[in-house]
Amino acid sequence: MSTINKKKIQKGWMMLIVCMLIQAVPFCIASNIQPLFISSVIAEHGFSLTGFSLIFTIGTIVSAIAGPFIGSLFGKVNLKAIYTVGAVLCGGGFMLFSYCNTLPMFYGVAAIVQVGAAIISGIGVPILINAWFDGKTRGKALGLAFAGGSIGNIFLQQLVIRSIVANGTSRTYFVFGLVSLVVALVIALFLVKMPKDSSEVVGANNNSSEKEVNKEETDISYTLKEAQKNKYFWMMGMGLFFVGIYVSAYSVQYAAYFQGELGLSASVIATTGSLFALASLFGNLVGGILFDKLGILKTLSIAAIAVIGSGVALLMAGSSPLFAHAHSVLKGIATFIYMMGPAYMVGSFFGNKEYGQILGLVNLNFAIGFCSGSALFGVFAENFGYNATWIGVLVCVALAFTLLITAATGMTKANKERMERLKDKNSAKIA
Repeated sequence: MSTINKKKIQKGWMMLIVCMLIQAVPFCIASNIQPLFISSVIAEHGFSLTGFSLIFTIGTIVSAIAGPFIGSLFGKVNLKAIYTVGAVLCGGGFMLFSYCNTLPMFYGVAAIVQVGAAIISGIGVPILINAWFDGKTRGKALGLAFAGGSIGNIFLQQLVIRSIVANGTSRTYFVFGLVSLVVALVIALFLVKMPKDSSEVVGANNNSSEKEVNKEETDISYTLKEAQKNKYFWMMGMGLFFVGIYVSAYSVQYAAYFQGELGLSASVIATTGSLFALASLFGNLVGGILFDKLGILKTLSIAAIAVIGSGVALLMAGSSPLFAHAHSVLKGIATFIYMMGPAYMVGSFFGNKEYGQILGLVNLNFAIGFCSGSALFGVFAENFGYNATWIGVLVCVALAFTLLITAATGMTKANKERMERLKDKNSAKIA
């Protein structure tokens, strides 16, 4: 193997390890451990469960609205500078939870933390992976990067629970916020960087010569304005909106349904949660490989089968706990659709030119669906019952994947035509 390819592999995969570390520590602390504080915080401050739980909605909405602006900054501001700002907002913001004693304070800090998390993780990590890996290796890289969050979650959950019991919520907020800040700042100041040129981008054929690596290719990348004029862009956004609705229903409402409606035991519900965690880790790893090996259309079809199967199993959970476990496993396997799917599809269909801005706008659709999904589920469940509402969620699943598959088919065809037009234009210039 040539020296250039050894360096390319080393630098690219080292950056992947950095992305896994981002997901494992600062992202997990910002996004995954907050639910562990709920019971202690509401008992300590006398908040209602509904009131305190709004921090999740507010944080998600604010970071999603800021997403397109954050994405635009990556093309204008020095990478280390924007990551440093994100590190301070994410880790330093989490430390501020230790000083909060009113709901508005918690809401404001939650917004700050989630904006920081969007900078270094939600948008930052896909931008790094998209820059360092080509279309044939990007899926696997994204899968491994997001698997870092699942791995970090395994350890942080136990540490946080023990710390809350031993030290209380305020000190735990401060300590874990400090850990996030230190790790994120080290990453921002010393580790994150972009490839110098295309020769450093990791490709599927690592035995290619330097000449092949640097071979000129037609760039079909879109600007944000060009993407917004494309009907398939909006179709993909609507598909992700419905993905957000079903993900919210399946992730937030299932425990209450199993316990309150079906009367399943706490041990069964705990087992379903553990199975989901393991299946999610597996799904993120395998999902990326599927994107690389099978392409977007076939991978979307596989995910659709898994999610529909999960919904059917949920409807049958009243007859046997095994169906509850099947629901968790199947929905866990399909988590890659919303964890890495938007990042992968945006990179594949719209290119690198204004990748961050386009991804931020696409993610906004998912966030709106997710924030509205749980509330809509509650309204429908109260008026029509659980079974009818779960069937309605299955309709959302069908709409989501119909829109995504149609958009993927349309974009594939549109990009082939765009490629031919740009090739013809370039040939005319040379002539």
